[in-house]
Amino acid sequence: MGAELSAVDARRSRAGTQLLRGSELAPAAVVERAVALQGQDLPAVLRAIAIRSRPGTTVADVRAAFDAGALVRSWPVRGTLFATTPAHLATLLFFTSERIQRADARRRTQLGLDEAVFGRARDLLGEALAERPRSRSEAMALWEAGGIATAAGRGYHLLAHLCIDGLAHWGPFDEAGAEQLLVLSATPPPADPEAALAGVVRDLVLARGPMTEADVAWWTKLPLTTIRRAASAVDDLVEVRVDGAPAWIVGEPASPEPSGVILVPGFDEWILGYADRSLVASPAMLAALVPGGNGVFRPAVLVDGVAVGTWRLARSRGSLEPVLELVERVPAAARRAIDRALAAWPHG
Repeated sequence: MGAELSAVDARRSRAGTQLLRGSELAPAAVVERAVALQGQDLPAVLRAIAIRSRPGTTVADVRAAFDAGALVRSWPVRGTLFATTPAHLATLLFFTSERIQRADARRRTQLGLDEAVFGRARDLLGEALAERPRSRSEAMALWEAGGIATAAGRGYHLLAHLCIDGLAHWGPFDEAGAEQLLVLSATPPPADPEAALAGVVRDLVLARGPMTEADVAWWTKLPLTTIRRAASAVDDLVEVRVDGAPAWIVGEPASPEPSGVILVPGFDEWILGYADRSLVASPAMLAALVPGGNGVFRPAVLVDGVAVGTWRLARSRGSLEPVLELVERVPAAARRAIDRALAAWPHG
């Protein structure tokens, strides 16, 4: 039987494994270690990487890692955008692409997207990207000019399908630094898929542990049998128990210190990295994080790993001012620490 961790211990351990207090790593190394970070909201994921990187890292530094090709963004798991590395993207798609495409088959049929359309779209986009990177609007215009309608969601599904199929991914930014451009994917699939998947499982737990096998299966959307097989090949994967329930960590359990007040951006892995989020947020807090269940996750305020409210920056008299919406009661000292963290937030 593994070591027993309380919920408090588990949250404090996660604050360390998730690098929420920063690290000595460059942005690309942060993402390499994490396998991938939620990337539905591009500004949010740039900030999520920056807060986990070495001191002084800016959003511009993270964009530079994309410009250099060390980081990419695509749909490697769950049909959702993530920031990842070229090698991790190739490994994840090796195991997930067929499952994602199969899950989207009905919607593609509804949109009239058959293999002939995809083949034509692939040829047009592939030829264009061989010349130079392209923006989303350029890809849509290219297809329209080639007789492929992109309205009513067809363009998005064409693009996602071809990226999941391994043709392209989002890479460098345009000259304004605001929009990512599409480039061809050139990294080959792993030479040893089973070893590569074991590495993915290890890294997921290393960067998020304690993490249950159900969390890993949910994150990857791979069968539990596949996850267990991969986990059995990881020598330093250790089972612990969090409030009596089994979970995994990498290495031996430590005695972490309180993590204090931390701000995380929207769609952060602290919330979205797990199937069960009850360890870090109450039902009322989860409802506040995703108002109306609209799928848009707000930035969160954490006090010793517990989400207690949401925050945002609002423009007031020509400058950005922090707006705090507390859901949970916090001590006066914690409230003062939250105000200081909001005032010091450096990432726009």
